[in-house]
Amino acid sequence: MARLLERGLPVKLACRLLEVSHSGFYEWRSRPASPAALRREWLTGVITEIHARSRGTYGAPRVHAELRLGMGIMVSRKTVAKLMRAAGLAGIPRRQTRKNRCAVLDAFSRKIVGWSIDNSQNTTLVVNALDMAVDNRNPKPGAVFHSDHGVQFTSWTFTNRVKEAGLMPSLGTVGDGYDNAMMESFWSKMQTELLDRKKWKTRTELANEIFQYLEIFHNRQRRHSKLGYLTPVEYERLHELQQPA
Repeated sequence: MARLLERGLPVKLACRLLEVSHSGFYEWRSRPASPAALRREWLTGVITEIHARSRGTYGAPRVHAELRLGMGIMVSRKTVAKLMRAAGLAGIPRRQTRKNRCAVLDAFSRKIVGWSIDNSQNTTLVVNALDMAVDNRNPKPGAVFHSDHGVQFTSWTFTNRVKEAGLMPSLGTVGDGYDNAMMESFWSKMQTELLDRKKWKTRTELANEIFQYLEIFHNRQRRHSKLGYLTPVEYERLHELQQPA
């Protein structure tokens, strides 16, 4: 009945469609809401807020994870999906595209530790991203730095910088779609969750938005399914606590 009225149907027509009396309708409307209905209404409000904080990107699995892990609210994923459908909320499907940007991802925690953007996909771009990653992580000698076979990654300048940092260079296998799957998955998410949703007038404006996405949203707020729906920062803290003193 409530949904019919929300669609603008007159009370008389709604009662006729549902085969209920006018007196029965008014009696139903005057009843106080049940605890279950109040909880559904409250949950819908919380879910709507979580969806908005995710930049409108979260589907039911990540909204459910935020409720459970982030807020301690026990509710089934099925209920979350149902309430999201009723509220017209949905995640964003991925699209495979790539532009002139470069990022360094920690394979352990999925945290982005270095990044750079430029007018072209060149050696300077990847060296700048690598330098940021080295400054942020201070990796131990022998740590592996993995990349694909792009000319910017196989250049002497980049290879030399990798070795200067004490890292061991690793190149993906030609034609292996799984070799760089983790990084490609990240690019796909960034494309759909950020780059496809707005046009920027200047590179500075875009750089600021990318900073917010990577440093704030991706590293500290976005819940990753491969990390048990923890954020990269939460995942690293969890494992730091588990390290022997």
